Amino acid sequence: MAMTLRLTDEEQEALRTRAQHEGISMQEAARRAVREYVSRSEHRDRVDHAASRVLDRHGDAIARLGR
Repeated sequence: MAMTLRLTDEEQEALRTRAQHEGISMQEAARRAVREYVSRSEHRDRVDHAASRVLDRHGDAIARLGR
C-alpha cells in the first residue's frame, strides 16, 4: 500500500541523517519506526491489560500492603 508521509524540513533532515548513519534508505528508516511504534503500543496494551487483571484479582491485598 502506498502512502504519502509529510514531514517538516527538520524531521526530513533528521530522518535522512539517521538513515545515512545506518546505511539504509529513508523509506526503510520510516518503516522501521512505524513497526517499532506499533510494537511498543501493542506491548503497552498487553501490560495495561495484565495490570488490570492483577488489580481486579488482588486489589484489596495490594491496597493493604500500601498502607
